[in-house]
Amino acid sequence: MKPQALSRERRARLDGGEAEATHLAEILAVDFARLLGNVAPSLPAAAVANMRKAASSGITLRMQGAATLLRAHALGDAAHWSTHASDTVRGWACYLIGSDPRLSLEHKLDAMRALADDPHFGVREWAWLAVRPHIAAEPLRVLTHLQPWTADPSPNVRRFACEALRPRGVWAAHIALLKQEPQHAAALLDALCCDPSRYVQDSVGNWLNDAGKSQPDWVRALCDGWQLRHADHVANTYIRKRALRSL
Repeated sequence: MKPQALSRERRARLDGGEAEATHLAEILAVDFARLLGNVAPSLPAAAVANMRKAASSGITLRMQGAATLLRAHALGDAAHWSTHASDTVRGWACYLIGSDPRLSLEHKLDAMRALADDPHFGVREWAWLAVRPHIAAEPLRVLTHLQPWTADPSPNVRRFACEALRPRGVWAAHIALLKQEPQHAAALLDALCCDPSRYVQDSVGNWLNDAGKSQPDWVRALCDGWQLRHADHVANTYIRKRALRSL
């Protein structure tokens, strides 16, 4: 479905902050200026106008821009927005955390944990995208911090630990170190190599597919080792197939 195909009533609910988007087309269809005006009526008209001027910018830039406007007008309490009915607004909370200059990288990750486990698929993506620039700058530091997350009871949190560190990304900065030296993440990947959740399995397979574009021999060797140890494990077989699909 294209964004322009949404009904007027559905657009009104999304822009009013009354409903969650159900798919990507609805996420992209949200009018950020209208949504800002509706959920933060104390914002000056000039701030909403600035958001309207950015309507043609990419969505990640608009997510960060909305967070910047909220903070600039003393509305930057991420905890307040993180429980909002709108998934887009909860996404703004992710960007408020990711751009908070008072928080260390570890504290940003910990503050993001609940949003990484949000029921909405879009919010879970914004959770790692909002801290991706910091992750790309210090991936080894993040690897150390996220390793324990691979044992979390929630598959959403386990996926975050993997997805946040993927070497490549469509909407995200690449992690140069992990493209060239993916072995740094071997312990994290090993911890998830037989994960029971398909959601996590897809992320691990995609992580290795990313790495295979620059280090195919390493990915093949890792998968060969897994096959020897986990030949009969359905989850690992699926991950290996997904990892090697481009090789």
